[in-house]
Amino acid sequence: MGFNCGIVGLPNVGKSTLFNALLSAQQAEAANYPFCTIEPNIGRVAVPDARLDAVAALAGSAQIIPTQLEFVDIAGLVRGASKGEGLGNQFLSHIREVDAILYMLRCFEDDDITHVEGNVDPLRDAEIIETELVLADLESLEKRRDALQKKTRGGQDKEAAATLQLVEAILPIVYEGKAARHYVPANDDEAKRVRLLQLLTSKPVMYVCNVEEASAATGNDKSKAVEQAIKDAPVVIVSAAIESEMAGLEPEDKKEYLASLGMTQTGLTHIVREGYQLLNLLTFFTVGPKEARAWTIRKPATAPNAAGAIHTDFEKGFIRAETIAYDDYVACKGEQGAKEAGKLRLEGKEYIVKDGDIFHFRFNV
Repeated sequence: MGFNCGIVGLPNVGKSTLFNALLSAQQAEAANYPFCTIEPNIGRVAVPDARLDAVAALAGSAQIIPTQLEFVDIAGLVRGASKGEGLGNQFLSHIREVDAILYMLRCFEDDDITHVEGNVDPLRDAEIIETELVLADLESLEKRRDALQKKTRGGQDKEAAATLQLVEAILPIVYEGKAARHYVPANDDEAKRVRLLQLLTSKPVMYVCNVEEASAATGNDKSKAVEQAIKDAPVVIVSAAIESEMAGLEPEDKKEYLASLGMTQTGLTHIVREGYQLLNLLTFFTVGPKEARAWTIRKPATAPNAAGAIHTDFEKGFIRAETIAYDDYVACKGEQGAKEAGKLRLEGKEYIVKDGDIFHFRFNV
């Protein structure tokens, strides 16, 4: 699958509690002291999608396989992490490996749970996280620049020269204390070069506000302050304590519990869906009597790219894609009805995949 989100934040903000609930299993130790999570805990979670159940029912599929996102629970950052405070450098290296970052912010008061900064202030905590990541990027960029300058002195290495030009364009932004994601690549080639730099602050970000149980449905003053301050990234309200309580419930019991709280979906469902959007992903389906399966691919994607998500041989030997739009598949009561209604299309290598497309790939290896 290869798409993952790292959960970061200061110690004791509820990261491991949320992660445990996310996976409905105690896979990360939740403890009331900093640095209890040393190695990152990794787990996958299904992306909720009612469309998959609908197409599976129409096809009489024996098995349903949803698409998944990977979440990485990374130990708490503290001030000075970029300089190695706590176990900062180790934690920062784990963050470097993820595709997107969830800033977990504590928005609840609890005298029994200590805060490393002495009081609860989610906007300050967000600034600490961002600052440490910016400082780490600054150090990384300066080292990269020095190495590239030596490499380009002869004037022969055009690849190094292009990367050096990019580094020198991003550095002024980082010097101002801003995230590298404020740099807008000129084209797809430059965007690829930015990704190869593996900058922490070039990754997309989601802010997750962890509130007390009573504020799970509507948020509180602290989470509202975050929503008002953050305009360039999604903000999700969640009560990790409630999510933990619901993790072991049966679907009907969970639905009843949510209704009693005035909620229509769990905070975790909201996080997973927002994470999916944050990574600019889309879903396509393969459907048959054996299984109905959802697949994940980054937008924009061609039909051969989608085939390659299933197996590299499918992409190499791609011929055509038998394609039915989700709405047509449902309206026509399945594949046969779609064929009879003329809704099944043969798409070639240039076809751009649309979210919800149902494919059967023709290939020759």
